Amino acid sequence: MRSLSRRSLMSATAVGLLLTLSSGAVLAANLPAGYPADYSKIVDAAVKEGKVSIYSTTDSAIVSSLLKDFEAAFPGIKVDYSDLNSTELYNRFIAEVASGQGTADLTWSSAPDLQIKLASGGYAMAYTSPEASHLPTWANYKNTVYGTTAEPVTIIYNKRLLEPGDVPTSHEDLLKLMTTKGAALKDKVAAYDPERSGVGFYFFNQDELNWKSAWDLNRAFGKASLKLYTSAGAMVEKVRSGEHVMAYGIFGSYALATQAKDENLGIVMPRDYTLITTRAAFVPEKAKNPNAGKVFLDYLLSARAQKIIAGDAKLFGVRDDVKDGLTLQTVKEMFGATVKPIALDDSLLDGLDQTKRLKFLKQWQNAMKGQ
Repeated sequence: MRSLSRRSLMSATAVGLLLTLSSGAVLAANLPAGYPADYSKIVDAAVKEGKVSIYSTTDSAIVSSLLKDFEAAFPGIKVDYSDLNSTELYNRFIAEVASGQGTADLTWSSAPDLQIKLASGGYAMAYTSPEASHLPTWANYKNTVYGTTAEPVTIIYNKRLLEPGDVPTSHEDLLKLMTTKGAALKDKVAAYDPERSGVGFYFFNQDELNWKSAWDLNRAFGKASLKLYTSAGAMVEKVRSGEHVMAYGIFGSYALATQAKDENLGIVMPRDYTLITTRAAFVPEKAKNPNAGKVFLDYLLSARAQKIIAGDAKLFGVRDDVKDGLTLQTVKEMFGATVKPIALDDSLLDGLDQTKRLKFLKQWQNAMKGQ
């Protein structure tokens, strides 16, 4: 019996070793060329951690193929994905830090200014991704926060309810429409709420920086009783249903995904300037599974993932060397010099200064009264 047990133990050990080597070979095969020789140590540590916890503002349905591909590329690392709005993500993360029990392993937000704020406060891990050299310079904040997409900010409308001659092709056109036909559009226009949505504050703040008539438009919105939301999905569906005629400040990815299902949804990328925003990601300093967070971040920035982001997910890839699908280059070819990528830099902190923020929101509240 002792001899049989020893042989069984040896057999089990050999099988375990074979599986480990096989898994290691699979993982090594899925690493892009040019990664550091010791990167396998990060992957090994991530596999031991067993999972990666992600807080994201991107709808899970949109990135389902991306998450499945990651788990296929890195067997042994399971994805725990939480879909939150930008303010919820920020507040949950801060609460976790305060608890001292560790945080999510990656935060991936459509409100880059809030991500920069967290990084500048010391909450993001300094980590030089092996994919960093493939990104545009505006998509890297001090090797802590990385831009993963390059999405145009659009206006959407219901083709059945808006006359072709009234479709705005620029911000100036939209201001003219809201000024001359605001009464007819009362309660029929939607936008993110800058008081409740980090993305909303970010978008309207960028308009103020890029356009001298931004507050004129905001006041015109207020006179037409602008309807405010924290979810792009809700706005898109209300435009589709006809409850709203138009929605302002919608991610191009969401707009195009919906248009593929509903040809009555129209999309405008303003010709005077089209803001390009990014879903910004970082590995928290207090991540419970930091190695898994690094592996997922590097995966997001890799050409393999960017092809899915540009293709199936329709989130607009940020890398210049990914040619197929929807990419920053696609938008540049359409709009050229009018494309304005919003850089991940310290200027994003200006709008979050408490005094400036309160001033902005007071002015916003007055604008919603048409003042």
